[in-house]
Amino acid sequence: MSDTPIPPWYKQFWPWFLLGLLFSSILFSTGFAIMSIKSYDGMVVQEDYYEHGKAINMVLAKQERARELNLSADLRIDPLTSDIVIDLAGDARPDKLYLDLIFPTEDDRDQSFVLEHVREGRYITQGPDNLRYRWYLQIQPVQGDDAEWRLIGEARFPNEASVALLPGGRSESE
Repeated sequence: MSDTPIPPWYKQFWPWFLLGLLFSSILFSTGFAIMSIKSYDGMVVQEDYYEHGKAINMVLAKQERARELNLSADLRIDPLTSDIVIDLAGDARPDKLYLDLIFPTEDDRDQSFVLEHVREGRYITQGPDNLRYRWYLQIQPVQGDDAEWRLIGEARFPNEASVALLPGGRSESE
């Protein structure tokens, strides 16, 4: 047996190392909990899958109806005046068009516009200033779920080129 004195536990390395691991894990988990509470996006929980499935089928039926009517549209947003101009081609010419700009991740940034028919398939309204980032686009003849048809697309702004809106496919800037 050795006669060297054993120092008390608080003067040894391993207890402090293990306590340091414990306290650092508590510190990091608390930080992550605070970040998750502050950045809650509200889009994770979906309670009624059946209703969501029915809504998807309605959207597909509206897009199929737009395809039957040979509808397509070109959307342009003037960078200077922020005018939204839509040229609608096909067998339907409603008096107004309803445009929804849908932000992919934050539903509080979504915007809706009513476009007035001015001549031969051209619709115009005043748009938002300084539109940026990627958006999903939807055009319908009436507001809400009662629309007969719907054209959809996707665009990244600012964009001086026109964006094609089609019955069921992704749109691309020209």
